[in-house]
Amino acid sequence: MDQRRAPVLEALADYQRQDRYGFSPPGHRRGRGADESVLDALGADLFRADVLARGGLDDWEARGEFLTDAEQLMADAVGASSAFFSTCGSSLSVRAAMMAVAGGADGGLLLPRDSHKSVVGGLIFSGIRPRWIVPRWDAERHLCHPPSPERVAGAWEENPDAAGALVVSPSPYGTCADLAAIAEICHDRGKPLIVDEAWGAHLPFHEDLPTWAMDAGADVCVVSVHKMGAGFEQGSVYHIQGDLIDRERLTACADLLMTTSPSVPIYAALDGWRRQMVHHGHELLDGALELAGDVRGRIDEISDIEVLEHALLGTQASHDLDRLQVLIDVSGTGTSGYQARDWLREQRCLDVGLADHRRILVTMSFADDAGTADRLLDALHGWRDAATSFQRPADIRLPSPQELQLETVQLPRDAFFGPTEMVAASRAAGRIAAEQLTPYPPGVPAVVPGERLDAAVIEYLRSGLAAGMALPDAADPSLEQIRVVS
Repeated sequence: MDQRRAPVLEALADYQRQDRYGFSPPGHRRGRGADESVLDALGADLFRADVLARGGLDDWEARGEFLTDAEQLMADAVGASSAFFSTCGSSLSVRAAMMAVAGGADGGLLLPRDSHKSVVGGLIFSGIRPRWIVPRWDAERHLCHPPSPERVAGAWEENPDAAGALVVSPSPYGTCADLAAIAEICHDRGKPLIVDEAWGAHLPFHEDLPTWAMDAGADVCVVSVHKMGAGFEQGSVYHIQGDLIDRERLTACADLLMTTSPSVPIYAALDGWRRQMVHHGHELLDGALELAGDVRGRIDEISDIEVLEHALLGTQASHDLDRLQVLIDVSGTGTSGYQARDWLREQRCLDVGLADHRRILVTMSFADDAGTADRLLDALHGWRDAATSFQRPADIRLPSPQELQLETVQLPRDAFFGPTEMVAASRAAGRIAAEQLTPYPPGVPAVVPGERLDAAVIEYLRSGLAAGMALPDAADPSLEQIRVVS
């Protein structure tokens, strides 16, 4: 296909050249009605680009096929059979894939217990029965790795009637599963593999990055272009290949969940980013990987901190690593990742990708350069000097891997939508959770609706909250009470 084209962008430019005007949504009329303070913050051009997708950019029957052409170009660029754009984020896209594969199936879906909260949301919406794959835990560092092929094969042996499997790779830390081996295990059983590859939109465009899910044999993968690409927030694409996915069913499931008012600016950014990566992606990622390598080395020279790399790889750890994700262990300083996060934000106006009790994550992009790298290093040196005067961080009660693996008693949907009550956290152990409790980021629920709570996990979350952990989905933000099944 002619990868010089960007059909949505071209249609939007044509719309603006023709000076079209709609007596239809959006009501701001290309910014004419927007408040001046809003225009000052967002820019008039964003409002000029915010037009109806159908009945605006294209006609009501979409005969211009701008979006269809852009999706076909995306699939061609990355070697998928087909691709579909979403302006509702990968949360919607992964839920649509789950429902298309396992919705209505009695055998449930294999998925790792360290899946993102969007996956748990899919379980709640659909009523799919989770067949958990136990992650590989690093108890010393208190983090988990993507499931090994052996763990996936074992889960199939225990649940041969499952409709398919879902794997998250890369993880929010940049660690990756052996997708090729896992895909082969699934396909030997005639079952599809879904890959939640939200952090991997850039992977098809450079050979020194971890293997792209489509190249590894996945049947459907979901990517968030805003995470490691150059799209707007909420820009997502799901890619499909092979004959194990019912594409009409997938499209129907997505249609049930998606908005009827998609964002043309998000579509246009997806379209333009694909063209950019086809023509310049390898060069841009060359530079990003070289810069990230330099940044890793310079950070590692700061006293008492460790840039994690070799510890994340190996037979008992992860298969591969995206080295644009720079995971920094600060525990040797006697301070916490939460304290580092807050100091960098408050004192140097820098935000990190995530923080926990002992780490911060710096996500490098092809948009970074020597100037942004120097700003980061200068801030980290400033933080390290300041950390000598930090108060001792609050203690967090860290559960063992066994304590973290809660027993699933009910379907997540039944627990979430059934009769519930709020109980004091001190009396919640032994009760069945009716809400997600999710340290965010990275957004992996410590508690899923339908699981039996234990005292160790409750204390972990309560002590973590006191130390700086964010729990945005708790019914009681103070976690004095927890929502449980009546």
